[in-house]
Amino acid sequence: MAIEKSDTLHGRILEEFSSNIVDGTWPPGYLLPKETELAEQYGVSRMTMNKVLTRLASEGFVIRRKRSGTVVAQPRAESAVFAINNIGEEVAALGRRYKWSLLSSDSRAGNAQDRRLLGLNEDEAKDNSLFLQGLHFSNDEPFCLETRVINTKMVPDALGVDFEKDVPGSWLLTTMPWTKARHHVRAINVSGRDATLLELPVGAACLEVLRRTQIDAHWVTCARLLYPGEAHQLIAEFDGKIGG
Repeated sequence: MAIEKSDTLHGRILEEFSSNIVDGTWPPGYLLPKETELAEQYGVSRMTMNKVLTRLASEGFVIRRKRSGTVVAQPRAESAVFAINNIGEEVAALGRRYKWSLLSSDSRAGNAQDRRLLGLNEDEAKDNSLFLQGLHFSNDEPFCLETRVINTKMVPDALGVDFEKDVPGSWLLTTMPWTKARHHVRAINVSGRDATLLELPVGAACLEVLRRTQIDAHWVTCARLLYPGEAHQLIAEFDGKIGG
């Protein structure tokens, strides 16, 4: 969405910043000066400059992170709504460096939080399964937080895999066929540990994808993929059919 033209100082700053980004004066990855420095440079209050930067972030022009400050956004990654994609390939397609970091791995029965977060029913959660959590990185910045459970009755080989080296989703795609998949997609505001791991402020918009795959009536894996909202978007293409 384009920034509307305005005669106000606030609007003129928005136009100038967005123009700098669009014409390449500020390329992707460019680190903007600190908010206080920009406010002083343009003769406005810090609150006004914060509103400018917040608007730019909501429009997808910049990314604001606690650790690295405000940087010009890379082109957004795109995923097909109904496809099961390899996240490493998504990052590589953007011309960025990809890295996977395993945060936890635990063989256990599920609990109420697992059922809520991953969509497991009570019967599915009662047996020991393999619970994994890790971060996908793009150019050393968090790209996606993955929380996953694997049904080890259906995929017993998963217990012997070193998921510090093998990315769980990629390993499953190449070794475990599935006959049915379901995606549930929604926008959420990140909080707590999720915000910390993604290096986002509490309340930042994120895209949550809940994915479940099955072989016939038996579930294989359930995963929660959490993406910073300004860095990701979903696409869908449909062929028109007469009478459809």
